[in-house]
Amino acid sequence: MTTRLGLGLPQMRQYAIGRDIPDVARTAEATGYESLWVFERILYPEPARQGLYGIPGMPWPDGYRSVADPLVSLTLAAAATSTARLGTSVLVAPLHVPFQLARSLASLDAASGGRVVAGLGTGWSHDEYAAAGVAPFARRGQVLDELIEVCRAVWGPDPVAYEGELTTVAPSVVGPKPAGPLPILLAAGSPKAQRRLVDRADGWMPVGMGAEPLKQSWAQLRELAEERGRTEPLQSVLRVNTVRTPEPYTGDDRRPFQGSVDQIVEDLVAHDEVGLDEILIDLQGPLRDAEELKDVAAEVYEKARAAGV
Repeated sequence: MTTRLGLGLPQMRQYAIGRDIPDVARTAEATGYESLWVFERILYPEPARQGLYGIPGMPWPDGYRSVADPLVSLTLAAAATSTARLGTSVLVAPLHVPFQLARSLASLDAASGGRVVAGLGTGWSHDEYAAAGVAPFARRGQVLDELIEVCRAVWGPDPVAYEGELTTVAPSVVGPKPAGPLPILLAAGSPKAQRRLVDRADGWMPVGMGAEPLKQSWAQLRELAEERGRTEPLQSVLRVNTVRTPEPYTGDDRRPFQGSVDQIVEDLVAHDEVGLDEILIDLQGPLRDAEELKDVAAEVYEKARAAGV
């Protein structure tokens, strides 16, 4: 079975989001991309007190200075397309009030005809947690657990009723409901997060880390699912963050998905052999504008398919 390919939508500050998101979404769907994806960053601390991903001294990318709201971005894409799945990779779930996020995702799924994929994570920025004001960073795992439970309740049959630490829903009619099963995928790295994924979610959303580490992690996750008695197969969407350069990258320190389109495609082929369901390709960061994004996305798609991905 051919691996599905998805494209990251233009959310960064070099793009005119009201014009470029629908334009890129339409073009990507016509090119053959089967899904469209957004990510979440809510602020850019200056000066940064915490390094990127919590790694001391690692600078935040300049593109994070302005990132359009993920659900607004997906709504623009939904209105401009008809078949492409609409995914988040990822929503930092504990930055959101659980009940409100559950309703927003359900409404978007109903409006789009059942095309939403909820990719969730816990994030790493203490400043984002402080700004959101939903819960402290130290409780991020508990908040994610409750949010998943609230989503399952809200998306299920009426009357909806739920009682947790953050959320209490008296028996109520809550609509609209999702148009169909709305999958929850988790970006889980730690052993505890992987157990949460196996027990509570529909699938896994890793980041391109190199083909061999990805293969090992995927095998370990499936072994864990078997150990814990899971009978439903795990869905899987690989996110690859590219740094495309006009010429091939010749340094010995080249990272996966860094370099020319041909080098990116080589990495796609290697990662595709792991056997995941779908690959999300985010190209937007180093590109100038939507026209360049559309051109590079079309070239990547055509060469990836020609290479057997």
